[in-house]
Amino acid sequence: MTATRRVQRIIATTDVHSAFDNAVPMLAHLHAARHDSFIVDCGDFFEGTGYYRLGKGTIEREILTALYDVLAPGNHGWPHYFEPGLREMTVCANAVDDATGRPLFDRLRVVEVHSRRVAVTAVIGVSAFQTIPADQRARHQVTDPVAALRELMLEHHHHVDSWIVLSHSGFDEDLKLAGACPFVDVIFAGHCHSDAYGPVHVGDTLVVKGRELAAGYAAAEPVGSGWAARTAVFPAPTPVPDDLAALDAEIASTCQMLATPLGTVSAPHRNAVLGRHQLLQDVASRLHTGLGADAVILNDTALRPTYLGDTLTLGDLLAIEPFDNQLVHAFLPDRYADAPDSLLKHLTEQTGPLAVAPWPLPQGIRSVLTTDYLADTHLGGRTHQAGLRLGEAVRRTLATPLPAKEEGAR
Repeated sequence: MTATRRVQRIIATTDVHSAFDNAVPMLAHLHAARHDSFIVDCGDFFEGTGYYRLGKGTIEREILTALYDVLAPGNHGWPHYFEPGLREMTVCANAVDDATGRPLFDRLRVVEVHSRRVAVTAVIGVSAFQTIPADQRARHQVTDPVAALRELMLEHHHHVDSWIVLSHSGFDEDLKLAGACPFVDVIFAGHCHSDAYGPVHVGDTLVVKGRELAAGYAAAEPVGSGWAARTAVFPAPTPVPDDLAALDAEIASTCQMLATPLGTVSAPHRNAVLGRHQLLQDVASRLHTGLGADAVILNDTALRPTYLGDTLTLGDLLAIEPFDNQLVHAFLPDRYADAPDSLLKHLTEQTGPLAVAPWPLPQGIRSVLTTDYLADTHLGGRTHQAGLRLGEAVRRTLATPLPAKEEGAR
């Protein structure tokens, strides 16, 4: 932060998820606000669209390092928060090294806001942390957010006037956090993708969340002896500032690639928001029949609901299946071999609704076809690759290929 900035407020985004189809309002507004605002993000800036899949985080890093001051780590894109340039911007009070217990990131940042010394810290919820792919969070752990915040407050309360928490836990969890940590002035919420935005008062603590997918933001500023908070959508775009022109051109170039047509959307899914459960159930049934697997288990959250027109584009496909899941075979843990209903209950509790074929699962099955995420994170590991990615299976089920152009056609 430059010495000439006189910060009057804190502006927070959350769950942007690489949603850059209409990024100009966000970029222009945050650039204009930087002269008197401290700009933070509450996690999950990465993953969710083809911009991430094609750019592998390059656009996201450029935006964050150009426009933001502090980041909370999210479960999506967890490894990026350890990269040079981003790790120095990231704070978290409750993410620690599993072996040593030492913090993985700086635990707080102190900034002067309207003549107050403000501690800005962050937490990631235990359930959010557990959704990170197992290999990405190896040797990492999270502690109880309430205990971590209380410990931090006891260490620093003599040196700061106010406490701001960036939370990647979910709005309902943040309401509980506010009740347990009444010394916190504002909790900027993230992770939940709910319709609750606030601000909500819990005692003297405000819980507020900006609109996800680059649509809006939350802001808080000192008023009297307390704080006021609000939410807003990013206003209609002004011209992109000159120093962001190269970034805008990079986004536009990627957008053009994502417009590549892949096929004609089948009638049940055309001109509507994708029903991901039904699509996944169709995919599971096809895979069960076509690959001869004993059973297929897929989780609904492997896909994202996306509006589809007549033509499936590369951007549509990468928005529907943004995580590049590989299909793999996995042995079932012994305790589930003769209790398939218990397996499904366990997975549903961990990941949400499932698409399963055949239904009901037969007794005595020893292996399933599933995603690498489910196999490695919830089933104890894969046995071998199926040679097919989930996105390709989705594409084959969702759309018919476009007619091949005749040789020599223009």
